[in-house]
Amino acid sequence: MHFRKRVLVTGGAGFLGSHLCERLLERGDHVICLDNYFTGTRDNIAHLLSNPYFEAIRHDITFPIYLEVDQIYNLACPASPVHYQHDPVQTTKTSVHGAINVLGLAKRLRVPVFQASTSEVYGDPAVHPQVEEYWGNVNPIGLRSCYDEGKRCAETLFFDYHRQHGLQIKVGRIFNTYGPRMHPNDGRVVSNFIVQALRGEPITIYGEGRQTRSFCYVSDLVEGFIRLMESEPGVTGPLNLGNPAEFSILELAEMVLAEVGGPSRLVFKPLPSDDPRQRQPDISRAKAVLGWEPRVQLREGLRATIAYFERALGRPAEQSL
Repeated sequence: MHFRKRVLVTGGAGFLGSHLCERLLERGDHVICLDNYFTGTRDNIAHLLSNPYFEAIRHDITFPIYLEVDQIYNLACPASPVHYQHDPVQTTKTSVHGAINVLGLAKRLRVPVFQASTSEVYGDPAVHPQVEEYWGNVNPIGLRSCYDEGKRCAETLFFDYHRQHGLQIKVGRIFNTYGPRMHPNDGRVVSNFIVQALRGEPITIYGEGRQTRSFCYVSDLVEGFIRLMESEPGVTGPLNLGNPAEFSILELAEMVLAEVGGPSRLVFKPLPSDDPRQRQPDISRAKAVLGWEPRVQLREGLRATIAYFERALGRPAEQSL
């Protein structure tokens, strides 16, 4: 018989958080979703609200929260440049104050806590592919620093709480993830390309499109989250969680165009400040420790994501994500 854990998911109405909530409910847990709905949306969790073991709380994690739970997943933070640069001070607060608040809660309850960190801690990497031991190449005063440095500081806090208080921590560094429930206006490359193609607009490529990314489908990533949380107490991370298959931005654009069809054409614009040239995870450690690796191929995942956006963009404006 499955023990029904009470699991807190901060940022639970977001893209990744909603999929995690769904997966935890499917396995029989009691899920408390906490979100301030800055980038998350109730549309992402509407289908879960009738489940008696799902609760949604509107709350900003930069303020303390007092609950009784068995596990905590901290996913609260805007994750796309468009959103995290909108209010960079608040972004840093969400990462740093949010980490302090969930760590304080975990310390009081003596429960394991998962931190959704990011490949952005590697900055514009001088090491390729990126391994967990690499300290990164980050501009501490650039436009992206609110997110990069906020997440780096959150990792510091997690490991200091672990060393100082014996807290059971799990830190996963997330690489580019895509799938249904991405925000259509989040500025991320997969959603940008799909939305532009579906609307018949020009596909915007920054630079020459030679910069690379590795794209992980959301269901694969969520499986990595859960495996890391359920791993032995001595497994703290940080662990890279992403798909090591590397694609250029130009290759991705051409793949989206081939799947969507239509009149869209490629247009090239200047590269944004501090945009990484290469991003590819070394997941050897996650394979060895968790027995985890992505299963969904990019073309297969893109088809599911395109189908989602076809439905989402067809909704009346007041229901759009």
